[in-house]
Amino acid sequence: MNTKINIAGVEFKNPVMTASGTFGSGMEYSEFVDLNRLGAVVTKGVSNVPWPGNETPRVAEVYGGMLNAIGLQNPGIDVMCKRDLPFLADFDTKVIVNVCGKSISDYVEVVDRLADEKGVHMLEINVSCPNVKEGGIAFGQNPDALFEITKEIKKHARQPIIMKLSPNVTSIAEMAKAAEAAGSDAISLINTITGMKIDIYRRKFAIANKTGGMSGPAIKPVAVRMVYEASHAVKIPVIGMGGISNAEDAIEFIMAGATGVAVGAMNFHNPYATVEVVEGIEKFMKEQGIEDINDIIGCV
Repeated sequence: MNTKINIAGVEFKNPVMTASGTFGSGMEYSEFVDLNRLGAVVTKGVSNVPWPGNETPRVAEVYGGMLNAIGLQNPGIDVMCKRDLPFLADFDTKVIVNVCGKSISDYVEVVDRLADEKGVHMLEINVSCPNVKEGGIAFGQNPDALFEITKEIKKHARQPIIMKLSPNVTSIAEMAKAAEAAGSDAISLINTITGMKIDIYRRKFAIANKTGGMSGPAIKPVAVRMVYEASHAVKIPVIGMGGISNAEDAIEFIMAGATGVAVGAMNFHNPYATVEVVEGIEKFMKEQGIEDINDIIGCV
């Protein structure tokens, strides 16, 4: 029974990864999860300088999931290279570093810094960040901006790149095509859906930022649809995420066209979720007589 997948020449022992921002850089979850069992650890987004994040409160529970407006708080690339990457090097799992920035030069600075890090197997580029030079619209909400940033990062990156697409667009297929045309090696989707919650007793927004990114089981049908549309629009591999709670959810994404899958919000509810998904996929394959996980990618 083969659970190995290949994305842009990088081989993963299984298709299960962590979704950026829900697993730290692996250190926090290592007492619950054997990181060696995972296909990859995808780190929290890292920027060229430390980011303090948004004002609090920054997280609110909602029906079927959660809202967050953390603001990509992180200690910066220097700390990641000194602390997090050496920690992850001790494990037999692939490492994908998520990169964020407020301008193309911000992204490029991080990408250049990671070029010689042998323990980094791929880069995931978070284009849901607001482009400060273009009035704050996210790079991932305009196909021309997405094309421009993808093309520039591809010039600098030594590792294969994954463009992480925003669902807050009119056509996810158009965005997927823009990333592919600019040279992206893979795409991942979906990032969080913009939402809002109001505390009716305090008559205030539940999150200081007013809006936040919604994740969790409630967004899964939207995510599956977008993964299906994106995977049929491009030839590059797709990593699917959005509301995966168990192995059945993950398999649904794979059958929709995802080569890899990422578990996100469920890590907060169940810290063992990632390994349970790995084991559940293996159990499903045995029960269904599936010898190779690749045989069911995009089978619907």
